[in-house]
Amino acid sequence: MAGPYPHLAEPIQVGALRLKNRFVMGSMHSGLEGHPDRFDSLARFYAERAKGGAGLIITGGFSPNHAGRVKDHPCTLDSEETLPAHRKITEAVHREGGRILLQLLHAGRYGYHADIVAPSPIQSPINRESPAELSEAEILRTIDDYARSARLALAAGYDGVEIMGSEGYLISQFLALRTNHRGDDWGGDLEARARFPLEVVRATRQALGPGGLMSYRISALDLVEGGLGQEETLWLAQAVEAAGADCFVTGIGWHESAVPTIAGAVPQAAFAGAAAKIKQVTSIPVIVSNRINLPETAERLIREGQADMVSMARPFLSDPEIANKALTGKSQLISVCIACNQACLDHYFTDQAISCLLNPRAARELDYRDDAAEATKAVAVVGAGVAGIACALEAARKGHRVTLYDAAEEIGGQFRLAAKVPGKRDYGLAIDAYDRQLEELGVKRQLGAAVDAETLLAGQYDEIVISTGVTPRPLDLPGAEDPRVVGYSDVLTGKVRAGERVLIIGGGGIGHDVALYLAHPNVPESEELEAFEEHWGIGRAREPQASPRKVTMLKRSPGRFGRTLGKSTGWVLRQELRDFDVRQLSEVTYRKIDAAGLHITRENEPDVLPADTIVVCAGQESNRSLADQLMAKGCSVHVVGGARLAGELDAKRAIEEGAKLGNRL
Repeated sequence: MAGPYPHLAEPIQVGALRLKNRFVMGSMHSGLEGHPDRFDSLARFYAERAKGGAGLIITGGFSPNHAGRVKDHPCTLDSEETLPAHRKITEAVHREGGRILLQLLHAGRYGYHADIVAPSPIQSPINRESPAELSEAEILRTIDDYARSARLALAAGYDGVEIMGSEGYLISQFLALRTNHRGDDWGGDLEARARFPLEVVRATRQALGPGGLMSYRISALDLVEGGLGQEETLWLAQAVEAAGADCFVTGIGWHESAVPTIAGAVPQAAFAGAAAKIKQVTSIPVIVSNRINLPETAERLIREGQADMVSMARPFLSDPEIANKALTGKSQLISVCIACNQACLDHYFTDQAISCLLNPRAARELDYRDDAAEATKAVAVVGAGVAGIACALEAARKGHRVTLYDAAEEIGGQFRLAAKVPGKRDYGLAIDAYDRQLEELGVKRQLGAAVDAETLLAGQYDEIVISTGVTPRPLDLPGAEDPRVVGYSDVLTGKVRAGERVLIIGGGGIGHDVALYLAHPNVPESEELEAFEEHWGIGRAREPQASPRKVTMLKRSPGRFGRTLGKSTGWVLRQELRDFDVRQLSEVTYRKIDAAGLHITRENEPDVLPADTIVVCAGQESNRSLADQLMAKGCSVHVVGGARLAGELDAKRAIEEGAKLGNRL
């Protein structure tokens, strides 16, 4: 049975291939592509997604030649020497009944190495290196390189290739006046600028023959000055189809664009309308992408005719079984991607292999064991934040009898608070899925009352895990007992309603989230897309809404705010706070709080900041008293998450610690 998603379940003919459903695992760099010695891990990674039901998988990008590498790694498909390593991937995917394309990506001026090239020698604003201008002979060789790589991909067992023609990489650079200032036959009007991508498509089509599938990732919206306009994009789509592409995958925005495209601030399926326009003028299947993480959203897009298939990259990281769960009536068990980027894109940008905050198994499947435990144990997990949940789930999968305790009425801990922040609604969906997964695995939950050491000892547990998280550090300041001084949890839960003038003490991640929560206009869900487009200037003048409050953030340390925020998402949050006129003061000395407000000294000058509400976000302390009590009684316990190490709240570390412990119990 297809479950509630009949359009997603329907097979589709794409080129010479018959795909079993409309789920596509879209391309994303794993950080493993440049390491053929680690293709065993890459093979297991993709095989798990094929086993999980993906109708089509597209790999991370491989360059057709040395100059086109994204990083200074041998991430190319340009010789037969690497074919045995690639066959590990294709054979593993095909064993699980999947189909897989290799993406061909020439980075152009986006490459992070000394040998980068481009249509014109124009430096990218996100790269320190300046590219060399391609000669005509080099352009022709590059076209041949694409064809050679396509032939090699077929020899390696791939079902075809995807041409990366989006996101500001080489093909985009040829197409856009922003980056193509050539005066020869490869520059000038649109038809001349499109010569390179069209020749690449024709050469690749010939290399693949009639049996190999060719996808073209087209930039549906460039979102940069000097990029293609809508009519130019539609003309290009028709030309690429005529040149031999079998389907389109839509890409959104260049990497240097000042518009978020995949962060949590982006509403669900915000760019589907751009894909629909391409579908209207072409006859080959169109695969829509960007911020689609729920099967109901994917089903709607296909049902409404906006696309033929749906590309999900990060959602297949957070849950490799997303397709099977959706199509067998178990979508309530899907671990929903929360668009945090902390373990996927942020890992890649810091030269680490990607993974997933919610699913630390991702791209590390070989580090976990799926067999049942040799002996079934009684396991107590105290604390139902994300570390405790991850531990309980893994332990239950191993066959242990698990009881999960928490003094709160609901599971989730700090994650439930995070779900209140604009752009983080999906955190709540993730917790709801955790709750149903715990139930599915038979984890017994004891919520709403704190458990003490005597009860745990009397329970005769074989293993006790303490994941009791953190407690906010109290404000040590004269006047801290003032009723205007509140903790961040009281604000986020709605227990305290902040006034119009708000001071936030603390410049870490929590302080930034609370500042956004208080400064962000209250936009109804039905109006989120229009508000997003107005805020970021998509198809209209940029016009952020005014904040309902005057918010000031303060911190003791020097330097700019937000240095600890995510590499790929921090800029979005910093820009939002600027747009909402959030004031930020560093190197502040706090003196006291009285009726006049918060007394500070800054730059050797005393000042008084009036406030209706003062929110304390000044760090946390590990809540490990229960662990200490148990150890004092001679009991061996495991301590994970914030209870082990407070610092800045780190859900990625907490979930990984919990999962690894649960898997080895």
